[in-house]
Amino acid sequence: IYGCDDCQLICPWNRYSQLTTEDDFSPRKPLHAPELIELFAWSEEKFLKVTEGSAIRRIGHLRWLRNIAVALGNAPWDETVLPGTIMRHA
Repeated sequence: IYGCDDCQLICPWNRYSQLTTEDDFSPRKPLHAPELIELFAWSEEKFLKVTEGSAIRRIGHLRWLRNIAVALGNAPWDETVLPGTIMRHA
């Protein structure tokens, strides 16, 4: 839902990189393998809180929701998705 990870995966310079113990580069709990529908339910306040100090914050809450909506549309069908999107729209 956000391109930085993809860029890091394909960057030729990263083949020379080494893992770090720096906490800023570790996965953040709310962003590590979450369900898309859970992310789609985040308020702007929660988005700002969780993405504090992260490059993800740059895209803003509305673009975040748009990207998640696209990902939900491309994901395999799940019965829990429709009620979650309707609740977001209401």
